[in-house]
Amino acid sequence: SMVVVPVQKSMNNIGFWVYDKYQTLQEISVVLDENKNLQSQIDELTEENNQLKQDSYELNRLRELYELDQQYAGYSKVGARVIEVTTDNWHSSFKIDKGTDDGLKVDMNVIANGGLVGIISETGSNYSIVKITENNSNVSGMLIDTNETCIVQGDIELMDTGMIRVSHFKSDVIVRNGDKVVTSNISDKYLQGILIGYVKDVKLDSNNLTQSGYIVPAVDFNNLQEVLVIT
Repeated sequence: SMVVVPVQKSMNNIGFWVYDKYQTLQEISVVLDENKNLQSQIDELTEENNQLKQDSYELNRLRELYELDQQYAGYSKVGARVIEVTTDNWHSSFKIDKGTDDGLKVDMNVIANGGLVGIISETGSNYSIVKITENNSNVSGMLIDTNETCIVQGDIELMDTGMIRVSHFKSDVIVRNGDKVVTSNISDKYLQGILIGYVKDVKLDSNNLTQSGYIVPAVDFNNLQEVLVIT
């Protein structure tokens, strides 16, 4: 017994230790499987959440487009998606997925996000090119509250800063930051009353006859995805 009992106790202790390690490994295996399943569920939920966010974002854009449609309810319009954007040192434009097959023509006005985007400069059967701005191009505008006219000038470099140049306000016209500028009734290509943007930092020119400043566009040109073409 003096020999056998200690050996049995040692063997029992080894057995308990091995069994305990075996149980631990089993538990670790179960936990790893559970973690794998949980990670798979997390991936699925993350993908579903991203899709819901995308759907919500698209719904908000379409809701804004619908509100814009109602804002200019007097005009017939065709909705289109932006499929390509082109910008160089002289002009900025983008391509939409509607063309002559949808009744679109050159010089039709394009709007989005509550305001003026540009004008169609080229059409194909299933696409159109919309010109946003060109260096030294001019659009006749006016203050929505007073009908005082001005000139909105194209400037590619300035557009990159989120601004548009505006000039030729008369020296005695009161212009406040935030005043709305819309297309004027004397514009040769643009329909009257389409919002261009909001004036900022208008000051008297050195000639003391006119005032110039900037416009913050109503449209976010960096995030255009859908537009309305006034037909």
